[in-house]
Amino acid sequence: MTSETRPRLVGDVMVREVATISPMATLREALREMRQKRVKSLVVEKAHPHDAYGILTYTSILRTIVAEEGDIDLANVYDVMSKPAISVPEGMEIKYAARLMVSQSIRRVIVLRSDDLVGIVTMSDIVESIMELAER
Repeated sequence: MTSETRPRLVGDVMVREVATISPMATLREALREMRQKRVKSLVVEKAHPHDAYGILTYTSILRTIVAEEGDIDLANVYDVMSKPAISVPEGMEIKYAARLMVSQSIRRVIVLRSDDLVGIVTMSDIVESIMELAER
């Protein structure tokens, strides 16, 4: 199969530079990290090898800020993150990742290779990939 006929895989469109954070970090630290890295989410690191990854998004932080009436120092990443984060293998076809994201109403999934974090893919990454194919 040539690259023209081979299905596009998650590994082809994922972002490899993933911003991560400790589950014990404060929300203030998480917001600072998001601002510095110019990202809308952080992958929360595993606490131990058999643990699951988590994910922290601007939306989850905003919900907490509203609930706590603006005091972000009352919670840490562990309190706010979604865990386990939904993940897909890097060899999955993007159409299946897109179906998963739509069915679960999520905007991003983490990408794993043998249970190790190798990337993140967002709905925007997938749409951009589809647009590239359509323009050819």
